[in-house]
Amino acid sequence: MNRNRWFWIGGLALAIALAITGARAQSNSGGGAAGHADSGGSSTAGSAAADAPKMAEEQFKNIKVLKGVPAEQVFPAMQFITASLGVECEYCHVRGEKGMEFEKDDKKTKQTARKMMEMMFAINKDNFEGHRDVTCYSCHRGAADPVATPIISDEEPKHEAGPGGVEAAKPVLPDANQLLDKYLAAVGGAAALQKVSSRVEKGEISANGHDLPIEVYAKAPDKRISIMHMPNGDSITAFDGKQGWLSNGGHAHMMSAAENDAVRIDADFYFAQHVKALYTKFTTLPGETIDGHDTWLVVGRSEGHPPLRLYLDKESGLLVRLIRYAETPLGRNPTQIDYADYREADGVKIPYKWTLARPGGRFTIQVTDVQQNVSVEDAKFNPPPMPPTPENKPAGH
Repeated sequence: MNRNRWFWIGGLALAIALAITGARAQSNSGGGAAGHADSGGSSTAGSAAADAPKMAEEQFKNIKVLKGVPAEQVFPAMQFITASLGVECEYCHVRGEKGMEFEKDDKKTKQTARKMMEMMFAINKDNFEGHRDVTCYSCHRGAADPVATPIISDEEPKHEAGPGGVEAAKPVLPDANQLLDKYLAAVGGAAALQKVSSRVEKGEISANGHDLPIEVYAKAPDKRISIMHMPNGDSITAFDGKQGWLSNGGHAHMMSAAENDAVRIDADFYFAQHVKALYTKFTTLPGETIDGHDTWLVVGRSEGHPPLRLYLDKESGLLVRLIRYAETPLGRNPTQIDYADYREADGVKIPYKWTLARPGGRFTIQVTDVQQNVSVEDAKFNPPPMPPTPENKPAGH
């Protein structure tokens, strides 16, 4: 599928809540909306129990390398390959008269992709104690063919050493917890945050040359739903406090565990107050200049989880950029959110503009109207009824 078309039809809805593009293809209908180098369309095996996640080889045909990987992780893994190599589905997969024939092994690039995945796993196992220190991106850097020869820079290389060859002194960095405290104070403080229990935002989302109306409903402590009004119907992304889901055309799709971890942070109504408890360790690093704002970078880490990167304005203390990662079997898929146009609403500063970017595209939401402490029923965040799971589906569906 053409990436721009995918982004326009369904990707916007997923990205709004920081979900992974593969989730849309993980519906009970089993249709393979996106391809992957290790397999094909959905398997014809019967449905597993609702509480037992399927493995890749149970849901998809012709799995060779990713056996034993949860089926919900296959599409995020293939998204990682797409971003790492800068390619489309047809780079490895065959397009037939009725669409992509993912199960076929006709293309040499598909065979090569399998060998490269096996090589990557072996490198990490033999050299890095099984840690995923080497990924597809380590060599490809957005190109189908890795660069094997060093590039000659147009400018003279910059050296860290100071006058006389003495290494420059490392800058003194502020304490990470103090920076997070300053961030909380900048948005109004814990007491002001707690006085707001709901928020309804209306505005416009701009992406891929299109502008569409959008509504975002949030309710403390951790419920959130975004409703984008598209020409062919609403595209929805939501988190009900426990489970994330998304809908396009009235059909709901439950988010995977990795997607839930991402959208849960976005749905945290008191994030500025809670962030210090979300990770076991925070460190400060030099930041960068973002849209004219000099920043400190605060990195949150917990064992067994990807890091969270927060860029805080040196002057105001406000959050300028957040980068989070979703784990896949092949590497981490990044999501970057830039926050701007902070305004005060009922004693709390909130961004009226945010831009979300991922390797496959970006969009910007500009809020025009905000209402707080309005009544929002819990039922608004609940997904619509799931359709029944069809049994014994034909091959390729």
